[in-house]
Amino acid sequence: MLVAIACGSDSSTAEPTIEPTSAIDFAAPTINIPDNLPPARATATPELALDNLMANPRGPELTGNQEWFNSEPTSIGTLNLQGQVVLIDFWTYTCINCIRTLPFLLDWDKKYRDRGLSIIGVHSPEFEFEEIAENVQSAIDRYGIEYAVVQDNNMSTWGAFNNRFWPAKYLIDTTGGVTYTHFGEGDYAETEVQIRLALEAAGNDVSDIPLGSDEGPGRDPNATSQSRELYGGYGRSYSDQGLYAGQPEYYDEPDQQVLYTDNLPHQDGRWYLQGAWLNTEEAIVHARETTDYEDYLVFKFQGRSVNVVINPVGKTAPFKVIVELSGKPITAADAGEDIEYDDDGRSFITVDSFGREYRVVELDKWGENELRLRPNSAAFGMFAVTFGSNLDGA
Repeated sequence: MLVAIACGSDSSTAEPTIEPTSAIDFAAPTINIPDNLPPARATATPELALDNLMANPRGPELTGNQEWFNSEPTSIGTLNLQGQVVLIDFWTYTCINCIRTLPFLLDWDKKYRDRGLSIIGVHSPEFEFEEIAENVQSAIDRYGIEYAVVQDNNMSTWGAFNNRFWPAKYLIDTTGGVTYTHFGEGDYAETEVQIRLALEAAGNDVSDIPLGSDEGPGRDPNATSQSRELYGGYGRSYSDQGLYAGQPEYYDEPDQQVLYTDNLPHQDGRWYLQGAWLNTEEAIVHARETTDYEDYLVFKFQGRSVNVVINPVGKTAPFKVIVELSGKPITAADAGEDIEYDDDGRSFITVDSFGREYRVVELDKWGENELRLRPNSAAFGMFAVTFGSNLDGA
């Protein structure tokens, strides 16, 4: 059975699935759905025509692509003619599930590139700022990716593969047929075995290369539930899976600026606001400059890690966002890799000039906490928040 996997969910198949918390009152608030609402981005669904895809003598092809990185423009057919086995990896650079699979892709590229394997990362963006080539290049540099990456801004190759998942892997043999697929995290040893079998079928000897045994981090055995991924924009919040905002005035009208008062009980699975904020299709945006970090965005969560996707609105210099865990600065023991400390002992992140994911919390054990983000800048835009419950805190 295929399990629907959206970017940001814990999706490793190596351990039992943690069910997202369901203690959310979906009966309130009453929402006024606006006319002509822009469609949300494609989301995961289990209805995939995998039988037809894998039975086709020649599988789908790369199509409608934009910029290429680490490679001249090519095609699966061209690589097949050169005797190459091709591994297609659908990803987007702010997706935590995709990021957690990258070390394995880097390892396979290093081990099998000279034995006939060509990896192509098809970058199919979830948010508009991920369509910018410079942002993709920055992510490629940050994660040390050396295999080919191609932009799929129009989701054309995504559609050609009938894909619905981040991340998703399609192994294509030298005849152009799809021989193996994997969706989400996990099963890394199994995937590597399939890569080796395809390379051996193509006449490549890989017997001297050790098979990897790392299946990635295990889950915290004490994690009985985990908060769902949160989205900031109304494109995701006017839906059955939405209602991410906890205050009813958010839903009065899209693209409106509201002065919020944080005076409601906080529920897991929603975020709450204090101060002036603007709701946009993809993000909730801080709507004014302040001097003492008095405005904030806050949410309860269950898990071990918190990752926040932030993109500055407009061209702006880097700015600071104060981050508090359960009302206090984040300790060094609980801090994600992007946390810094100022002379006053406050924990903060520095938002760069381009959108990316910020790792703000990595607890040593699973728990229930509350996270508060305090920006002074009117350029702060929160797009998504993801959570993890792995033993390494990721």
